[in-house]
Amino acid sequence: MVLNLGDDYGKHKEVLLYLFFGGLAVFLNLGLFILFTKRFGWEDLFANVVDWIICVLFQFITNKTWVFAVETDSTKGLLAQLTGFFGGRLLTLLLEELILGIFIVSLHWNRIGVKLAAQIFVIVANYVISKFFVFKKKD
Repeated sequence: MVLNLGDDYGKHKEVLLYLFFGGLAVFLNLGLFILFTKRFGWEDLFANVVDWIICVLFQFITNKTWVFAVETDSTKGLLAQLTGFFGGRLLTLLLEELILGIFIVSLHWNRIGVKLAAQIFVIVANYVISKFFVFKKKD
């Protein structure tokens, strides 16, 4: 069996780029969360919201530019994408805050373990929202 990486990459480029940049965003998210909670002593849920804002901006730029490679022909179109992207991310932030609130704040589970587990749900939901609602290709 011969593996042709060019063909395989072409077929799965979008998902591979999403996972690559998503992985970078997870590291950024966790790094900022640790910095804000451990170094600055911020409360977990507040730290999560601040690092979320920074990471969503990073994700919007990488998703728009490289993952979904969607052109925008007007400022209005760009603002619509940005609003949809932040709106979708806001929904998944609420999911993540709920998970963190239950398992870290109420049950006192390991904050990093819970944060990592929550990221799995968030990544899948964010991909679906971005692909089918925010950066959908025009036919």
